[in-house]
Amino acid sequence: MSLSTTRVAEKQEVARKTTWTSIALNSVLTAAQLIVGSVAHSQALIADGIHSLADIVSDFIVLIANRQAAVAPDLDHNYGHNRYENVASLFLGGLLIAVGVGMLWRAGTRIMKLQDIPSVHVAALGVAIIVLVSKEALFRYMLRAAERVRSAMLVANAWHARSDAASSLVVALGIIGSLAGFRILDPIAAALVGFMIGKMGWTFAWDALQDLSDRALDQTTTENLRGILLNTPGVREVHELRTRKMGDLALVDAHILVDPRISVSEGHFIAESARARTLADPRVLDALIHVDPESDELNPLPGSFPLRPTVSDAIRDAFARQGLSVEALNLHYLSSGFDVDVVLPASNARDAAAQLKAIDFDALKRRIGARAIRVTQALDAASLGEPPR
Repeated sequence: MSLSTTRVAEKQEVARKTTWTSIALNSVLTAAQLIVGSVAHSQALIADGIHSLADIVSDFIVLIANRQAAVAPDLDHNYGHNRYENVASLFLGGLLIAVGVGMLWRAGTRIMKLQDIPSVHVAALGVAIIVLVSKEALFRYMLRAAERVRSAMLVANAWHARSDAASSLVVALGIIGSLAGFRILDPIAAALVGFMIGKMGWTFAWDALQDLSDRALDQTTTENLRGILLNTPGVREVHELRTRKMGDLALVDAHILVDPRISVSEGHFIAESARARTLADPRVLDALIHVDPESDELNPLPGSFPLRPTVSDAIRDAFARQGLSVEALNLHYLSSGFDVDVVLPASNARDAAAQLKAIDFDALKRRIGARAIRVTQALDAASLGEPPR
């Protein structure tokens, strides 16, 4: 099993465990808040109960998103389904905003009719304190698990639990004020809870919207990734490094500068090595590494120099007229000029010198637009000390 697959499986398991724990706890608290709030005439406690009910709905959204995000890439989603987590966070934020606005509206209506507000029973305070302690404990448990698996969605859900604890504190204070004879404090506490919920929802929704709009990783993380690429043997420079969020992970695009005269296979090997190092970072889902022989600002655009077929035909024709065959051609398209390396077979070693003198290299360079043409000869197995095949 790959490291990436292991991380996804671990995150799924943590999400299921923490979310079902939250659902179980919120179900009990919701029932207690709504029932006691109605009996004890506490609008703030009822508002907090509605908040807990919204938590249950959001928990199920997290479960669904967690399952969908783990689905393997397919024809419709080539990079996987990680952005389901961003969509879930956006939906969760919208839900919290709606709940917050509704609670503010209800609290405002109650404040306008102070004479109709009945006295609050002390039982409401006991439930509010129990809810406060329970939600704070739930927050600490969920945040610790979410940070361990680096899940933004689970971190958001954990802080949602912290907002619940904060709202429960406000509710408890409002109930205490109401019991002390200041009945207006109970609906004011309900309004504050509504505002806190709406504000938290806006934060979640805005962050999710930014991620869905291809937001990049933070500058520190991006520089860390640049360092990983630069430390790859063979990489001279890194430019056009770009990232975009994909759920909790990111896609990385980068151009690396290598020695312009190495072989294509070596350049590919360096790029794959750089990619493997990048994918080892737990924040990276996939990486696309482009190999450059020079900086893009210096390297000539395609079409500035002749293509291989034109060069190959001209070189082989000129050498063939002198009885020479060409084993290989290496073309170098650089900002300083177009160079050609011609490799002759080892069998031509004895007669090549005289035959090469008969070639008009100046005319050949003008014909193909080359700055230089260098000729080398391949070594046979005997010269390398290898046994005959």
